[in-house]
Amino acid sequence: MAEFAELEEIDGVRMTWNVWPHSRLEAAKCVVPFCTLYTPAKQTSQLQVVEYDPVPCKTCGSVLNPYAAVDFHAKIWTCPFCHTRNHFPPHYAGISEASVPAELFPQYCTIEYAMPRMGPTAPPSFVFVLDTTVAEDELLAAKTAVQQALTMVPENAQVGLVTFGTHVHVHEIGFTECPRAYVFRGSKDYSAAQVQEQLGLHSQAAQRRAGPASPLKAGPAPGGLAPRPGNRFVLPLSECEFMVTKTLDELQRDAFPAVAASRPARALGTAVQVAAAMMGGCLPTGSGAARLILLVGGACTEGGGKVVDKELTEPIRSHKDLAKDAAPYYRKAKKFYDAIAAQLVAQGHSMDLFACSLDQVGLSEMKACIEHTGGYVVQTDTFTNPIFKDSLRRLFTPAGEEGYLGLNSNATFEVHCSKDIKVAGVLGPASALEKKSPLVSEQVVGVGGTTAWKLCTLSTNTTLAVVYDIVAQHGGGSDPTAQQFFIQFVTRYLHDSGVMRCRVTTITRRWVEGSNLGDLIQGFDQEAAAVLMGRVVSWKMEEEEDFDATRWLDRSLIRLCSRFGDYRKDDPDSFQLRPQLSYYPQFMFNFRRSQFIQVFGHSPDETAFARIQLNRELTGDSMLMIQPTLYSFSFNGPPEPVLLDVSSIAPDRILMLDAYFYVVVFHGSTIAQWRKAGYQDQAEHAAFKQLLQAPQDEAHAIISRRFPTPRFTDCDQNGSQARFLLAKLNPSATYNTSSAVSSEIIMTDDVSLQVFTDHLKKLAVQS
Repeated sequence: MAEFAELEEIDGVRMTWNVWPHSRLEAAKCVVPFCTLYTPAKQTSQLQVVEYDPVPCKTCGSVLNPYAAVDFHAKIWTCPFCHTRNHFPPHYAGISEASVPAELFPQYCTIEYAMPRMGPTAPPSFVFVLDTTVAEDELLAAKTAVQQALTMVPENAQVGLVTFGTHVHVHEIGFTECPRAYVFRGSKDYSAAQVQEQLGLHSQAAQRRAGPASPLKAGPAPGGLAPRPGNRFVLPLSECEFMVTKTLDELQRDAFPAVAASRPARALGTAVQVAAAMMGGCLPTGSGAARLILLVGGACTEGGGKVVDKELTEPIRSHKDLAKDAAPYYRKAKKFYDAIAAQLVAQGHSMDLFACSLDQVGLSEMKACIEHTGGYVVQTDTFTNPIFKDSLRRLFTPAGEEGYLGLNSNATFEVHCSKDIKVAGVLGPASALEKKSPLVSEQVVGVGGTTAWKLCTLSTNTTLAVVYDIVAQHGGGSDPTAQQFFIQFVTRYLHDSGVMRCRVTTITRRWVEGSNLGDLIQGFDQEAAAVLMGRVVSWKMEEEEDFDATRWLDRSLIRLCSRFGDYRKDDPDSFQLRPQLSYYPQFMFNFRRSQFIQVFGHSPDETAFARIQLNRELTGDSMLMIQPTLYSFSFNGPPEPVLLDVSSIAPDRILMLDAYFYVVVFHGSTIAQWRKAGYQDQAEHAAFKQLLQAPQDEAHAIISRRFPTPRFTDCDQNGSQARFLLAKLNPSATYNTSSAVSSEIIMTDDVSLQVFTDHLKKLAVQS
């Protein structure tokens, strides 16, 4: 798998299959879909940035690349996608074999164009939407965190403030005489036009307000620009820092107290609706990064987007309720948030959610607002939790040496492919741009029906899974062995620096005869395949009624092993998989047991959070979610990776588990006894002190570089917190195995990897 990871470092691309069969029939037999996992803003080692515009093909729109055939004498290049002959533009007149532009160099398959932007760029904008129905200490912690975040916001950035409880308050931070806010009723549904009208953001309303009553406002501002009516609500931080800080300092808990034994009236949905409309009226569409940062301490109980009644006797919906269609507010709330998501996408704004509550807040209903706009989610129990504070701080921490936040925005992502390939869709934080083209497949996976998508925000980790449909007919007459196919990704985005960038990645792979299994297996990337199957199953579980994920995965795995395994018919003992496939069953075994599929014991919000993360992260990080890594620290040598199995637990060993969402440091029973006896404080046991410290350092290094911040658990064997580790281990030793081969047993009826593999072999070799 290392060779595929090396390719990813160059172009930011991983493919489930790196060799494709040249017929629809043979492609169907490959079971795992044909897909590229592409990271459009990946900081690659040899990225070339050039200061001119890309050269597009006049027929298909793909961009000049190293695979184009060039006639230097006639100054013509032939597009590898549609085979159209294109003339070079006049400023390329001087090119020759000795003088070639950067985009024709074979090593620059990925190249970035810094393009001059038309018109001014708006600075980044952050609108904080804060819940005031929480307890006094919680509100204080949330206000303090926002004030700390304001000290880290870039100097040129604009900020706005909306608070909500029973009603929604839009704070006019441009009014400096005293704190002033516009109040919207929490139980009422508002259209964007109504909100903008009431805030004076409609041009006619603004002219009326700035009319004869106030002659000072009527004249043009210095520089000839008319004053924007919105700049009373979203202002550069340098102009409003004092006012925002003062407003936050004086902010009180919601004035409408909750009745005993009931939830407070929390107009969360209306607050998001009003804030999104306010941003639409204040900020020019698509001219800069804009984020709606929602800090919420409980579920919506009032107005649009309501997910639960106020009475505490009414529990918030569970997975069981959703399956039985017994969640009365779910569909209506989801429809409400879907409309807000469409509005945010149209405005080019993204929404981040910091959910700090012991109970659910309705993330399952709000999922579209986060996923379609590419926003972040952080889930924890209280606003005082370090996970919340660190994650909010990290959102405003510069990434890389240039000092930018790494929050690229307003991206469009386009795919071009060779003949015989069509695009089925994208699985990732994107929304369709309805670009119809001959390359659109009838089959739809994820966000389909187009070859272009919009990404409101684009981080360096945002990874899109593009799924393809091979449409060539079997025995179509062309020579499949002598052909290559090409795929090109064109991503145009507004860089953090305010410059418009266009990144073009062009890759080529070869066609093979579909019956040539050896070649296909050589090109199989089992990590990319596991991540894609994870995204596909998560999507199907939400889109299809009564979809049995475990059964679907098992059948896919049996078909794959039956097709590509080496065996004699009806002889399970003869079954073997080549190294390129050998880990894949294990990945599927762990994925079947993960929170993506096993929803029992998890709330709909927790499941939605996990799926949002799986659908956007890099291949390596997604693999950690599917199959965590386990490291052993002992006196016997340096730290080493060990099997994700209960047999890895030993009394004289410390284990460190990285499961992406949480990191666990687990002390064996003997190590824990020594630690409690205080041996590490004695000079003669310095080595023991070092052994205790090493996994802690490693765990905190992982936590410090990951966003959102993972949960950290420090536990001992036989302790209550040890369940975080045991839940992820292969149960090779349980309470009903005949001989205990481990110092620990797991109380479970789950089958072990060995039993799973034996069943798989038996079913795969059946005639």
